[in-house]
Amino acid sequence: MRNTILAVAAVAAAISAPIALRAQTVGVAPGRTVVVEDMPGIATEQYPAFREYVIRERIPDYAIPGRIAVGTVLPESGVTFYDVPPSFAATPYRYTIVNGSTVLVEPRTRRVVQVLE
Repeated sequence: MRNTILAVAAVAAAISAPIALRAQTVGVAPGRTVVVEDMPGIATEQYPAFREYVIRERIPDYAIPGRIAVGTVLPESGVTFYDVPPSFAATPYRYTIVNGSTVLVEPRTRRVVQVLE
């Protein structure tokens, strides 16, 4: 009986380990920047060059109510996302400007993953 219980516990742990490894909770205090190590976003040293690129491209600034932070979900309509040039980052994310801040967004969920300040 004890071996059966141990075997079931081992199988449950093996199944839940990948799920637990993928889980991530990020809390962002107002005015703070969060750096997540393995996030395929734009590196901090690339911010000035990327800002200049965005200005040259004349991307429209969208206004939405509230403050923009990591985790904010953008509206389904009215906001256009643009591809990040490969010279800045090989990333699956898109960028846009919201409330004066350039942000990287996961296009499928419209969730902000990086605020470039």
